[in-house]
Amino acid sequence: MSVEPTPPPQPSEPVPPGTPAPGAYPAAGPYAAPGPYTSPGMPYAGPPSPYGPYGQPPATTNGLAIGSLVSGIVCCLPPLGLVLGVFSLRQIRKRGQNGKGLAVAGIVRSSVSTLLVLLGLLTGQIQEAFKAFNDGMREAASARMPMDLRTGQCFLDEAEEGEYTLGVRVVDCAAPHDGEITGRFEVTGFDRWPGEKELERIGQERCDTLGAAYALDTWTLGEEVWSLSYFPDRRSWAEGEHRIACGLGGEERTQGSLRSDRTTLTPDQLAFLTHANPIEDAVLAQPDTEPEDGIETDRAWAAEVREAIDRARTGLKARTWPQSARAPMAAYVTSLDAASRQWAKLAAAKDADAFWEQYDRAWELLPEDGSGEVRKALGLAATPPAAPGGHGSA
Repeated sequence: MSVEPTPPPQPSEPVPPGTPAPGAYPAAGPYAAPGPYTSPGMPYAGPPSPYGPYGQPPATTNGLAIGSLVSGIVCCLPPLGLVLGVFSLRQIRKRGQNGKGLAVAGIVRSSVSTLLVLLGLLTGQIQEAFKAFNDGMREAASARMPMDLRTGQCFLDEAEEGEYTLGVRVVDCAAPHDGEITGRFEVTGFDRWPGEKELERIGQERCDTLGAAYALDTWTLGEEVWSLSYFPDRRSWAEGEHRIACGLGGEERTQGSLRSDRTTLTPDQLAFLTHANPIEDAVLAQPDTEPEDGIETDRAWAAEVREAIDRARTGLKARTWPQSARAPMAAYVTSLDAASRQWAKLAAAKDADAFWEQYDRAWELLPEDGSGEVRKALGLAATPPAAPGGHGSA
């Protein structure tokens, strides 16, 4: 039995990659590989990814860029905004952050502000503005309510006529000022807010009296000097402020103190003014009615003037005056004698015609010229004001 030799194996053809081995179960088709976060048919239950679709953190806005813009807007420290803007641009490029537009805007604004500051320093405007600011702060800090001022203090009041005064500033009386405090008093007798009209009435009445006692030498008062009163509003009243402050002032600012009372006058000056001023006050109280409308009112007024003249005559005659004032004082008292007789005739007028017949002569005999000579001898104001003096209400 012969054995035939086995032929040598023939070289096989190359098998393409992925071809199943002989006898393997043929694949029905291609399947997608499971994703990295899921299993076939099972959802991923892990925590959500904090990253974006490419696995990088979301871009943020650079903080220095925001600070640069804010510094450029407020203009408090212009160079700071410029520096912050430059550093923020470097960080934005390195970190890939947002905010380039903010940084550029901050740099531009800060650059402009810095140039303006430098220009102001060179021209002196910054110094002037700073000085004005400091002056304003000092004035605000020194503002006080009139009720808190002492008698004799002078002040500036920036409020317009009819406006509420929010505060006044005390100044030296030698400097121009709006008013001078003549006194203050407490309003009593009210359980609740009495109203502006009532407080104004009380203030006018009491402040006229305080002003008359504060400035006895009325010839030093100009035509436009008035009696002032400062009273609390409803809110201040509710908070416990019930005082009224009185003063002297006018439409134009005055310079120098108007005070002429017991603290500034000599005994002789005080004695003369104490007797002479009531004549002036009585004359200025002339009624507005005409004798034809009611002679009784005008006769009563004339009688009051005569009584003031007689009291002055008696008091002035009883005092011993300095040698330099005796001659003018004697002439003044003699003129008061004649004036007393004439005003007595005016007070006794039977009708309007008789009243007018004596009226002009009574005014002519008022010894204003003789009063000037006495004033000069005593060292008082010797020139009468342009208009009759007195203490009117503002």
